[in-house]
Amino acid sequence: MRSPFTPEDYPPSRRVESKGTVSTIVVFPEYIEGLQDIGGFSHIILLCHLHLAGECALTVTPPWDTVPHGVFATRSPRRPNPISLTVVRLQEVDGNFLHVADLDLLDGTPVLDIKPYVETLGKREEVRTGWIQLRDER
Repeated sequence: MRSPFTPEDYPPSRRVESKGTVSTIVVFPEYIEGLQDIGGFSHIILLCHLHLAGECALTVTPPWDTVPHGVFATRSPRRPNPISLTVVRLQEVDGNFLHVADLDLLDGTPVLDIKPYVETLGKREEVRTGWIQLRDER
């Protein structure tokens, strides 16, 4: 993946600023056939390996909160298995290049899989957001 974000100038606390940023997913030539029909979707899901996440921490304090939380209740990259799930806007398919917007990952992050985003398959009723909702209510 190619993005404008590097660890030096784009720490995790600023990743919410990625809205509108354009990045490119480079698909290996042997997988181009698998991109057939992906261009018809407005959004795609990327599963990526957070290769620069660093050492795992089972308790973390998110940059926008002051209270520690279990890592599985956060989106912290410092996980036992550093895999991210990110939904991005698919802007264009050009051969083996997928041009996407709103990607908040670092340049060079390995992409493990690409899936179409289908809202009706992921939509859930009565969603709770745990500590985030409680923080917002404070």
